[in-house]
Formats: sequence, structure tokens, C-alpha cells
Amino acid sequence: MVLPSLHVPALSVRTTQIDHISPLLDVVDPRSPLIFVRGGAGMAGIGEALRLEFTGPDRMRDAADAWRAVASRASVVDEVGVPGTGLMAFGSFAFDDESADTSVLIVPSIVLGRRDGVAWITRVDGAELPPASPVGASAKLRLVDGELSGPGYGAAVAQAVQAIRHGEVSKVVLARDLVGRLPAEADLRLVAATLLTAYPDCYAFAVDGLVGASPETLVRTERGEVSARVLAGSSARGVDAVTDEQAAHALATSTKDLDEHAFALRSLLLSLGPHADDVVTGEQPFTLKLPNLWHLASDVRGRLTDGSSSLDLIAALHPTAAVAGTPTPRALELIRRLEPFDRGRYAGPVGWVGADGDGEWAIALRCAQVHADGTVRAFAGAGVVAESVPEREVAETTMKFQPVVGAFSL
Repeated sequence: MVLPSLHVPALSVRTTQIDHISPLLDVVDPRSPLIFVRGGAGMAGIGEALRLEFTGPDRMRDAADAWRAVASRASVVDEVGVPGTGLMAFGSFAFDDESADTSVLIVPSIVLGRRDGVAWITRVDGAELPPASPVGASAKLRLVDGELSGPGYGAAVAQAVQAIRHGEVSKVVLARDLVGRLPAEADLRLVAATLLTAYPDCYAFAVDGLVGASPETLVRTERGEVSARVLAGSSARGVDAVTDEQAAHALATSTKDLDEHAFALRSLLLSLGPHADDVVTGEQPFTLKLPNLWHLASDVRGRLTDGSSSLDLIAALHPTAAVAGTPTPRALELIRRLEPFDRGRYAGPVGWVGADGDGEWAIALRCAQVHADGTVRAFAGAGVVAESVPEREVAETTMKFQPVVGAFSL
């Protein structure tokens, strides 16, 4: 469902190259920054020229249709011509069809971007760049158990294992939450900057109060090519070089984690198949090293055959088995039964889309939602299969909370 706020204005958009760009976070809103950056490349947005909101099971398809209408009416002068220039919108979508949270596309009034050594500024309707705002107070808060504590999560995992053994599902991804309250003077740019620095190989994002650092690419499209990165299966890093290598080897040979990964990869390949040809992936997953853990990862590439936009593809791919389970409909039912909260936009698509429909979307992991009243809710999840041990899954979610807990405690 498209919410009543939707209208289709005729936006005037101009992108020009600039010689130098200050740190992207200097001029964004301290309380509601807009960023999507990975490895030094990405964009920061200032203001809102247009905000589109969506709910319900067709929220992503509605967004794709609405975005085509917006792009068709826009007047765009793009003097740079790299991914992210010209008309673009940041987006964040709710995980569940039944979520009470709205999903959004936001066209900023100003976009500052940097990619492949090129820096640019995009202005919508002649917007002027505001002066940099002074850095505010650190976002110091204590995140504590939310609606599902560690022991409660362990009990939920045990119930999920029983459901798997009874044939209800093959895999399910369960999450738990932490909550806190953000001080009124806190500057969320500091949270984003911490994540950018600590996790340079992840997507650092902040969209409509959803702040995090995700290692997982849901989908990226560029000039007819499509790619994704599937992550499923993880373990803690070692304490030194020897134990770290042992941890990576143990993960790469773990039947439990390889099974979990295979479910996630198969889910994505089946969903992508109707939209792409020449889809290729590695014969075996590789181990991806992050600052606090190892992941099993598989990269997928293909060629689009049906003209789908990146928004069309997130509608087709979400939710993958990496964040829901398999079979997906039954896994979602089990999640609703065992998780006592609305995930909101956690584990939903977060990213950006350009006027031509190309874009880049991560899965919103290692993140927290900051609400208007200052409430902060962080989420972390783990894939549960028949071999899962509740205590180990509790420990895994504790590891996955570390990026957000650390960023909010500085």
C-alpha cells in the first residue's frame, strides 16, 4: 500500500563534479543522518526534497512503480555519470509484510558523493549546501535486554530446533533485541563515523533513523549486470593468528554452518533465476574476515534479462533464507510465533536507487533503529538448523551485537 503522502512532483536535478569533498558526515543532520558508504565510496544526503512511504506486502513493488513515476517526471542534468549521480533516493524497507513500521524512499535536497576517485554534488530544485554543523555529544547509552532476553532467546532457539526436527521448517533465523534511550543532545553522526571507521568493508548506513554496518549485499544492479553477496554461517575470531586460522578452518568445514549457508544461497539463486541469465557463483563458500567474526560467504553474479530495476529485484529476493529461513513462508510464521516483537526494518533492504532503476541494496544487519522519542532498539539474529545448540546461538547474537553496542557506547 502506498501511503497518502505520495505525490509525484517534477523534480529538477543537477549533478556537478567537485574537486574536493569534506568528510561526508560534516554537513548531514546530526539527529537523522542520511548515508550509504562502503570502502570510502558512497553518498551522504542533506534534507528531504521528496519522501515516499509504503506499507504492506506490496511495499517494494509499490515503491518500484512510484519511483518510475518520479523518475519519468524529473528533469536531470548529470555532468558526472557514475553510479549514484543524478536523481537518486535512499531507501529502507520493513522486514515483514505485517510490520507496523513504514518503508521509505527519500530524495535528499543535496547529495554529496564519492566513487572511483570522483567527487560530486547533486542539487534538487536548486538547493544550497548548508554550513557544516558543530559536532554534538557522543551517543553514550547502555543497551539492555529488550523483549527477548538472552535466556529467552535460548529457549526460542530450542523451540525452533524442535520445529525443525518435526519437519515444520529446514532452517529459521531468529533475532533478539536490546533497547536503550538516546540522550537529547546526542549526535548520530558520531555513531555512523564509528561504524565507518571500524567496519570499512561493510556498508555503513543511516536512513530514517536506522543506523548500522552490514556485510551483506542483497542486490546490486549496474548497466544490466546484477550481483549479490550471501552470508550465512559464522564464528568468533581467534585471539591470535593461530587460533584465528583455526576458527576460520573450523567454520569452513562445519556441517552445521555449511548447511545453513547452502539454504541461504539456494534461496537467492531460485529467486534471482527468473530475472537473470549466466548466473554464476563459487563451488564452495569462502571465509570472510570481519573485525569480530568470520562468515561463510558466496558472491553471485549474473546478467539481467527482464529489465528489472533494483527495487523490482529486492521485491523478488526479500526475504532470503539468510534472514528468514526455508521454506520461507513457514519460517516467517515461526518467526512471528517465537519473536515477541516487530522487527521493523531490521533485516530488510536498505540502500539507494537511481533514476534508471540501478542501485545497491544491503540487508540491514548489525543495526539499531532510533525512534523520534529517543528510544533505540538494536537487533541481532542467528540461523537455526537441526544441529543448533541454544547456548551457541545466544553467543553468536552477542557477537553480532558488538558493532552497534560499541558505536553507541563511545
